Parts: sequence; C-alpha cells; structure tokens
Amino acid sequence: MSVDLDHIQTVYAEADCLFPEAQVEAAIDRVAAEITEVLASTNPLVYTVMNGGLVFAGKLLTRLNFPLESSYLHATRYRNTTSGGELDWKVPPAQDMKGRTVLIVDDILDEGHTLAAIVDFCKAQGVEQVLTAVLVDKLHDRKARENMKSDFTGLDVEDRYLFGYGMDYQGYWRNAPGIFALKGA
Repeated sequence: MSVDLDHIQTVYAEADCLFPEAQVEAAIDRVAAEITEVLASTNPLVYTVMNGGLVFAGKLLTRLNFPLESSYLHATRYRNTTSGGELDWKVPPAQDMKGRTVLIVDDILDEGHTLAAIVDFCKAQGVEQVLTAVLVDKLHDRKARENMKSDFTGLDVEDRYLFGYGMDYQGYWRNAPGIFALKGA
C-alpha cells in the first residue's frame, strides 16, 4: 500500500487545533482524580481499547496511584478508514473478569457502537461493574444508545473528524501533540 506522505503532512499542517497539549494534559489530570476517587479501593481491571486508547491510557495509568490490573483488547469498526463499519474483534479480553470492577479506556466516544459492544461483552462475563473512560466525547445526537455517556470524560468536542492523542487520520497522527480537527470537516 502506497501512502502519500505529502498529503498526510498537509492534513496536519492545515488542521485546526481544538485543544493544545497543555489543555489535554489538564483534562487527563482531572479524569485521573475522578477515577481515583471512585475506583481506588476496588482492585479494578483496566482494559485499554487498542489502538486509539493507547496514548490516553498510557498517560492516564501513570496518574492512578492505587493497585490495579491492566490489559488490552482490540475491537474496531474503522480499520484505518474515516467511517465505521461492522465490529471486528481482533483481541477479545483475556482475563477472568467475573465479579471484578472493569474500567474500559478509549480515545473517543463518537457514536459509541464499539464501546457499547465492549461494555455488553463485559457485562455478559459477570462483572461486578463496568465503567468507561474516554478522552473525548463528540457532541451530536447519533449515539448508539439514547443519552449514551462515558462514566469519565476528559473533553467534550464538536462533531468534526478528529486526530491526535490516539485518534488517527488514515492510521497516522495518533501521536499529534493536541487534539486536531480536519480542515473543513
């Protein structure tokens, strides 16, 4: 597969920075404090949703100063494209979660189909409780479930195509130092 790196560079150069790095880091600090208040005494199992949740989870976990078990899962609808498709479980949760408190960490709550499927899977495994944490929640009325919200949310964002801090543009710019929106999208 040939990638037009000039196009990828141009996308970043022309993007609108919605939240600079300092603002994103402050939001992660706040979410970590909220999670600590709720989960510090629960011995939670924390799952990172790959690949998008990797950056947020990496930064978040170092701010959670209490015992926890961490792992990952990989469920996607995007496959490096810009629109969602059918849910694809690449790596399902492997740990026994029965009776545990589970926290699912992801980059974004857009429509929420992937996150809803993961939560449903965890509930079917007999968890004590399942909570979710996302870095950003897109503000629109197309959620998978009515009034769907994450239990812990860093930032509310406008309904645009985003990248940075784990969110990608065609597989690139997950590493962008802030949250950016495509120009005109």
